[in-house]
Amino acid sequence: MEPAKTLIDSGSSRNFIDKDYVREKNIPTTKLANKKSVIAIDGKEIENVISEKTELQIEVEGKTLRCDLYVMPLGDTEIILGKDWLDEAEPIIAWKDLTITYKDHTSGKAATDEPVIPKEFADFLDLFQEEGFRELPPHREEFDCAIDLIEGAELPKPAKTYPMTPAESEALEKYIEQELKDGKIRRSQSSMAAPCFYVNKADGGLRLVVDYRKLNAITKPYRFPMPVQTELLEQLKDAKIFSKMDIRWGFNNIRIREGDEWKTAFRTRWGTYETLVMPFGIINGPAYFQAYVNNIFKDLIGVNVVVYMDDILVFSRNREDHIKHVREVLKRLRANHLFLKPHKCHFFTTETSFIGIVISPEGISMEKEKVKAILEWKAPTTVKQVQAFLGLAGFYRRWVENFSTKAKPLTELTRKGIKFKWTDREEKAFQDIKEAITKEPVLIHPKPDKPYILETDASGVALGAVLSQKGDNGRLHPIAYLSQSFTPPQRNYNTYDKELLAIVHALEHWRLLLEGTKIPITVYTDHRNLQYWQEAKVWNRRHARWYLLLASFNYQIVYRPGKMSEKPDALSRRHDHGDIPVEPQIMIAPDKFIGFMADISSSFLDEVREAQKEDETIRVLWESVSNKEELPPSVEMSCQNFAGNCLLQADSGANF
Repeated sequence: MEPAKTLIDSGSSRNFIDKDYVREKNIPTTKLANKKSVIAIDGKEIENVISEKTELQIEVEGKTLRCDLYVMPLGDTEIILGKDWLDEAEPIIAWKDLTITYKDHTSGKAATDEPVIPKEFADFLDLFQEEGFRELPPHREEFDCAIDLIEGAELPKPAKTYPMTPAESEALEKYIEQELKDGKIRRSQSSMAAPCFYVNKADGGLRLVVDYRKLNAITKPYRFPMPVQTELLEQLKDAKIFSKMDIRWGFNNIRIREGDEWKTAFRTRWGTYETLVMPFGIINGPAYFQAYVNNIFKDLIGVNVVVYMDDILVFSRNREDHIKHVREVLKRLRANHLFLKPHKCHFFTTETSFIGIVISPEGISMEKEKVKAILEWKAPTTVKQVQAFLGLAGFYRRWVENFSTKAKPLTELTRKGIKFKWTDREEKAFQDIKEAITKEPVLIHPKPDKPYILETDASGVALGAVLSQKGDNGRLHPIAYLSQSFTPPQRNYNTYDKELLAIVHALEHWRLLLEGTKIPITVYTDHRNLQYWQEAKVWNRRHARWYLLLASFNYQIVYRPGKMSEKPDALSRRHDHGDIPVEPQIMIAPDKFIGFMADISSSFLDEVREAQKEDETIRVLWESVSNKEELPPSVEMSCQNFAGNCLLQADSGANF
């Protein structure tokens, strides 16, 4: 593809791409749930001009980033990169000679300059359209999702419906109408039915969630082996060129076994419905889907294809073979009536990220990722920081030869009366210990047939985790370490949610190792209440979203006092996570720059409504009022005192 005419505009809050350019280059787009308006440079609002967006990898002066771009007419300009791109790329612009460099001095090369749907695969364009997905998939007896209930289990009673905002109710009504039209749901007389609600998606849309916890609790587990990490690495080691594809609405491509549909029933204000296709959130969904896609590509897996759930990676040694390999995959997808998400498909790449593994001509990064949390640990600057590091390292001292001798320069710094001084001697000891605890015999390779132990912790600014198994000596050895700073919004979470996020993030981070294990993963936390979060009567949207992410993991959360959680505790309190974030630098003052100055507008009330969805107090109040229940005393008192300032939904019908 020819380079696009691009304007880098610090006055534009978002990234944009020209509508005609999108059509000309055959770039797939995604429809927005609601049209958006923009404010132009002259201050005038252009209403409802944006109805779709796309996601592309954009390379500017050697640095490639994945960007969301809103589609609208831009005139002579083909792409506008605004504040979104500037925040992530952090370019350094030399105004004298108009050149761009970057703070990290790295050049990513995640993709070549191929079009989104290359011409070699243009005859498969139908696979990237959404229309075909509207059809009800056929029964495939061997791979229909069976919901076998545990003998003697008591069936759950029909649940009460969860309260919804007017916008959510409208979305649910449209969803039911469309799914009935497509034949994917039908009215139900089931004796049990689960409640449903909405969570926010990353793109700003809404995702319907059915709370199948009670159904899952009485369903017999179906186990199907997930791809093993070591096997994947062996398959990919000689590959030079890659294409990655993502199957659209993976689970919904599988039918529920005939006669089991009533078990999937969900309640709404418009009645009870049951689904004919496999929904998200049921316990055996991932295993059934993996079994199905493995069958489709059974003779290609390990030869030139890797399949993990709805992610497909095609790999080859040269371009000529790669075209043949990709076309064969596309043929099989078409034959099985499976469609792809165009914005998540990337063709002819020489570097790619696949389920946590970064693959490039230089090799595979998974091994380095395991010990990144230790290797990136910066040199301590205080006695307390030295003690924290030694606290973690001390757990593995029995496998480190001459540990006491190696650690002596550091332990001396922790003695009373010793002035803190960091010299080459202390630095060498620090680096020697880091190296020792990130390789054998301390670090061991995972064995899928043995139980995993996951230890997690969260501080105010970061999370830490250690994944371990028992070695041949019967003692616990680390497999991998994790330490990551919270984002600014995550730092505002309460302690409960931070500790829960540490568990969610660790399981997601090591998904390739931990998803679908036969033996339950033991997750240790020092937050007692987390043992019961899966049994909560009502979830907020954040917890519901996390539950969906973890639905395919076999795990149990076990409380362990903080004094026994020193390993993840040390990782979550690495002192470099406590650095004060650098304020964004204003490269060009808005009043000095004449550019597009585009911004996506939304009304104040819309912003308030969105914020209320994440507000726990408002949620409790809204549920109580909506269900005509007696208000909790604390809420009732608040309403008496602040009734004039209490903000409720406009059509709630509530009176105080």
